[in-house]
Amino acid sequence: MYNSNKPSPSDLPSTGRLLRSTAVAMVAAAAILVTVVLPAEYGIDPTGAGRILGLTEMGEIKVQLAAEAEADRAEANAETARTDAAPLPTPQAMPETPTAVEPNPDNPEPAVDRLATAPATEPAPWRDEISITLAPGQGTEVKLVMRAGAKARFEWTANGGLLNYDTHGDGGGNKISYEKGRGVPGDEGELEAAFDGNHGWFWRNRTDRDVTMTLRTEGAYLEMKRVL
Repeated sequence: MYNSNKPSPSDLPSTGRLLRSTAVAMVAAAAILVTVVLPAEYGIDPTGAGRILGLTEMGEIKVQLAAEAEADRAEANAETARTDAAPLPTPQAMPETPTAVEPNPDNPEPAVDRLATAPATEPAPWRDEISITLAPGQGTEVKLVMRAGAKARFEWTANGGLLNYDTHGDGGGNKISYEKGRGVPGDEGELEAAFDGNHGWFWRNRTDRDVTMTLRTEGAYLEMKRVL
């Protein structure tokens, strides 16, 4: 057996030293939490050090990915519920075949189909156009600065690919989600701002190859800007 010498009381750290060591460890842990963990994991950067170190952007991407994954799960569950609850379609009556316009024997002028000859209204030309190539897993965001009630016509396409998207708005403490989709080749329509702020789209490429997104817009907005 080996004999061990019992340390003398003078060799042991004092209570004051233990308290100081504990306080220093707690301060160091708090500093690491605020400057590293919060920015890198949650995108929260109260000191600004995380953005300088490039950690805040990483945390924001993690939060966005987590929110998108949760939205995908919720949408899949909602789609399953809608499919299970949807009633069987009822037979629809076939529309009557329109009859040809017959000439009037009392009127020598030929009959004219006024609806067929009415000039079609041409849509306004596009005001802005932007194309962004997304690598697998990459996301991007484009917003229109709009006043409440303003409307903008849009059209975007994945140019032969598929993209997940979220049409939403934010501003003045308000947030709204207009529409979402997964694995979509494109979309078009009219976006009406629910409040003053930024209204637009977030896309993410969940495929295994590059996808180029092209967005065209026109309407009552102040400017188009790429946010991400």
